[in-house]
Amino acid sequence: MTEEKEVDSVEEEQYFSASGNLMDTRTSHLDDYLMEKLENAFAQESPQDFDHDVAKIASEYSAIDLAYAVVCIPAGSRHVVYEHLGDSDDRTHFLINADSTTRSAVLRQIEEVDIAELVGRMPADEAVDVLDELPERRRRRVFEHLEFEKAKRIRELQRHRKNTAGRLMTNEYFAFSGDVSMAEVRDKIRNNPAIEFTRQVFVTDEIGKLQGVVPSRNLIINPPTQQLRQVMRSVTHKVSPDATREEIVDLVERYKIPALPVIDSNGRLAGVVTYEDVIEVMEDIADEAIGRLAGTAEDVSEHQPVWRRFLARAPWLLVTLIAGLLSERLMSYYSIRVVPFVLHFVPLITGMSGNVGIQCSTVLVRSMATGELSSGGRMEALVKELTLGLMTATVFGLISGSTIYMANHFEFYREEYDPYVVGTIVTTGVFGACISASFLGTVAPFFFARIGIDPAVASGPIITALNDVTSTLMYFVVVTVVTALLFV
Repeated sequence: MTEEKEVDSVEEEQYFSASGNLMDTRTSHLDDYLMEKLENAFAQESPQDFDHDVAKIASEYSAIDLAYAVVCIPAGSRHVVYEHLGDSDDRTHFLINADSTTRSAVLRQIEEVDIAELVGRMPADEAVDVLDELPERRRRRVFEHLEFEKAKRIRELQRHRKNTAGRLMTNEYFAFSGDVSMAEVRDKIRNNPAIEFTRQVFVTDEIGKLQGVVPSRNLIINPPTQQLRQVMRSVTHKVSPDATREEIVDLVERYKIPALPVIDSNGRLAGVVTYEDVIEVMEDIADEAIGRLAGTAEDVSEHQPVWRRFLARAPWLLVTLIAGLLSERLMSYYSIRVVPFVLHFVPLITGMSGNVGIQCSTVLVRSMATGELSSGGRMEALVKELTLGLMTATVFGLISGSTIYMANHFEFYREEYDPYVVGTIVTTGVFGACISASFLGTVAPFFFARIGIDPAVASGPIITALNDVTSTLMYFVVVTVVTALLFV
């Protein structure tokens, strides 16, 4: 057994010797190491060896780490790892940290009474997420096995829409009247370890209206007999249960709020959104934004089957295909109306204009997402980006045209037309295409936001594809006009 542990220790050191690369973090190495061990365990032909290896892995590693690592094995087999976890606490942590696919696969193998036992150990807000993976009929049976008070708290959270403060908050928190002493508060917290301590104690009146907040530090430094009302602070920031997750993230990130109170329509304290909850929300928002920017609806954090990932990407790529066919039709139409050499520069036009448009839209979407761009500052941002687009179009249009002119002039390659004519056409073509790309990339995020669609779509394949069509069209229109003027 000692030799076996020494071998495992050497293997871990090899995995955890990070090189400083972006992907070489300690947790990523741990995930890779655990995934390899799990894959090797499930490849065992002998049932005894398989059971021994899985049990050994489950006993030596954190349930949280295992929840991330099980994505490497088929969903239908993930419950085996769960069943080898030591106690109910480990199983609870495993379900809380597992992804939706793993939760569903595990819950299918558990009886309702066992699910109720696990849910009873979870904070109410985490329990809601776990129960969401169950069909309605099984969910009702689980509620039958839950304690009345726990079931009531969970149902209160389920009434709210997803991705709102009412769904993200926990309704298990510490709140007291103002005349309660520090000693009484400490005793209450000590006697209720199942309730998550949010680093703040809330002060309410006799009907539950929020009066103030006391930082946890005061519970240590103030005398035991001192009352909460004597040290409480006013609550500057609070939200309603219908507040969006983006609003919550903006408030917590800007003001570094450890626990954001949620107030109902009557001014009573309904729940608390903790800092840890906000971190999870930020990760979800980032995953969704990355998916939209990349042009895919797949879950970027989940190891999905290849066919499912294809289906998630295909609709977005279909837009690109249609745009490409439209561009081809434009080129065919204009090929007989313009001098032939202008077709040589279509890749240059689409490449330059595409990057210009993506830069504009991505910067604006980022400003919208982080809250740096307010409603009153939209016009200023619009003008700045269009001005920057005009500058970019002018500078790179001149660089392109000058380069083509010099290459023709010094006979690096020759066109049958005058170098000045070629350079002028390329300059104006690049200028027109970049101007149209800047306009589309700047206006699109505001347009999408106005009609209620996530502006991140503006930086995805839809706008990229539209930009290829509009920039190509603009290039040929400008070239047609300039050619007509130069050859009159």
